[in-house]
Amino acid sequence: MLQIQSLVVLCGLLAQTRAQLDSLPLSLGQGLPLAVTPALPSNPTDHLAGSFTDALSGGLLSGNLLGILENLPILDILKSGGGSSGGLVGGLLEKLTSSIPLLNNIIDIKVTNPQLLELGLVQSPDGHRLYVNIPLGLTLKVKMHLIGDLLELAVRLNITAEVLAVKNNQGRIHLVLGDCTHSPGSLRISLMNGVVPFPLQSLLDNLTGILTKVLPELVQGKVCPLVNGVLSQLDVTLVHDIADLLIHGLTFVIKV
Repeated sequence: MLQIQSLVVLCGLLAQTRAQLDSLPLSLGQGLPLAVTPALPSNPTDHLAGSFTDALSGGLLSGNLLGILENLPILDILKSGGGSSGGLVGGLLEKLTSSIPLLNNIIDIKVTNPQLLELGLVQSPDGHRLYVNIPLGLTLKVKMHLIGDLLELAVRLNITAEVLAVKNNQGRIHLVLGDCTHSPGSLRISLMNGVVPFPLQSLLDNLTGILTKVLPELVQGKVCPLVNGVLSQLDVTLVHDIADLLIHGLTFVIKV
């Protein structure tokens, strides 16, 4: 009889202890599993714009864009044609140095610090074309024999490349380069080292005027063929996805 009473008491104590434990807060990691909210399906077209510009940027850089900019033959362009009016900028170098005879000793106009900035992407209203904005930056250092740097100029220029989707005779679609030119009004030339001494102001004005005329077309002539080459080497799947959307005029440029 005593054993039965002891067993009843023990069961009561165990039940009370269990109730007390149940009332305690759960420690970290001991909670019940939460209901998992299913992930929203992602729209694959949301990533195409970024993938496309990343691929273009990578292709331009691997295609030596920065080296091409660094080796722009600006001084040769200025000298081309000499005093002949038939040259592209015939006589411009003479005009540049006419106000200061000593400046005939200019020996170099060097490009430094070429940059490819973040590409922009705009889709045409009809959805069939893409316009890629390619912003470029570089520094021009004008040097003179025995003196060193005379001027240091910061240059910014945007090249705009039109991308189209076409089908070949076999029905396969691919991307091709349409118009490719410098964006009107995008060329900016600014002095990097403050105010120039008065004797150099005429040099600065003349040089800026000349570069405004010749630099955009010079850069365009180097960059556009490179863009065309990059388009032909893009990943086949990426090209197919973009070209298919352009063929059907579907909007997919979300944000770049």
